[in-house]
Amino acid sequence: MQNYAIDEKGYYGEFGGAYIPEILHKCVTDLKEAYLRIMESESFRHDLERLLRDYAGRPSPLYRSEHLSRRHGCRIYLKREDLNHTGAHKINNTIGQILIAREMGKTRIIAETGAGQHGVATATVCALMRMPCTVYMGKTDVERQQVNVKKMKLLGATVTPVTSGNMTLKDATNEAIRDWCSHPSDTHYIIGSTIGPHPYPDMVARLQSVISREIREQLLREEGRNYPDALFACVGGGSNAAGTVYHYLDDERVRIVLAEAGGKGPESGKSAATIHLGRQGVLHGCKTLLMQTADGQIMEPYSISAGLDYPGIGPVHAHLASTGRAQVFAVSDAEALRAAFDLTRNEGIIPALESAHALAALEKVPFSPGDVAVLTLSGRGEKDLATYFEYDDEPVSR
Repeated sequence: MQNYAIDEKGYYGEFGGAYIPEILHKCVTDLKEAYLRIMESESFRHDLERLLRDYAGRPSPLYRSEHLSRRHGCRIYLKREDLNHTGAHKINNTIGQILIAREMGKTRIIAETGAGQHGVATATVCALMRMPCTVYMGKTDVERQQVNVKKMKLLGATVTPVTSGNMTLKDATNEAIRDWCSHPSDTHYIIGSTIGPHPYPDMVARLQSVISREIREQLLREEGRNYPDALFACVGGGSNAAGTVYHYLDDERVRIVLAEAGGKGPESGKSAATIHLGRQGVLHGCKTLLMQTADGQIMEPYSISAGLDYPGIGPVHAHLASTGRAQVFAVSDAEALRAAFDLTRNEGIIPALESAHALAALEKVPFSPGDVAVLTLSGRGEKDLATYFEYDDEPVSR
């Protein structure tokens, strides 16, 4: 039977590992040796559960969408991560990581962000724990996510625009790693996705696994069984997807469907469909699938969604795709916009553009009348209103 869990060296099959500069070796090794011990301690579990419940607002609801259920002829539930404090699943991870950082004696936090949701969640927990916080964000994303930039600053974080590359998530991550190299002793880097050197992909997946744990409990109550026939999630770096599938990886009854950013089309040159276009390579500390040229240079990704605008994918998702455990669709900008407007106008829920990619993937999968599907709404759409307003009064065709 295929094993989908991480091994002792930090690999999911052939993907993962820790490819880091020497100056970060001690930081990463210390974290690798400490994270499981801390996360399994009674005090950590108590603090994490209390903050997730009383501060973040968990459990997030599992909502049966009558509109989507009618359209697809089955029962479709939405896991409402958009209703968490700060408006996305990101808070699950940042609460856990800052507790780990505090236990390890770190006094300064840095982060990268694309859509700004991880930056807001990091700034939020830093305000809660009264730790200084610097968030790196590509200049392109700063301009298209002004509300989140202002939220971060309001929360006391320093937001540093990055002007290298195409000024999006990849470039923000590069700058965050440079900062970490300059301040290895006192700084903890809260990575927002299931990327980076081991143990980050595993640590983030474990912290996000509260999503699938709750799905099991909620489905048992609603459906009399604790598993769905299919799970849907969007993937950029992949943290909401990792949390959605965590407790179902070895359950072959459950179909895993992932939606990545097709942009203008995988062959258009303006895409972030990493799994469709990528080859094995190393970026930001791990071996994974990467969009790259024939000579190994990283290609600039594109997506209408800032949170999916990344040339790589978490190693867990690269493994799930390469083994056939997950089915991956490249969803175009236009398809995502149509799905977002559909949910908004027929359910009164404005989804994040990232989540809209998962919603669009529903149209690509056949369902049977008795099927139960769960789709994770990873975030709410307030941050994307400027984009929605741009397309709202015209047919979505481009």
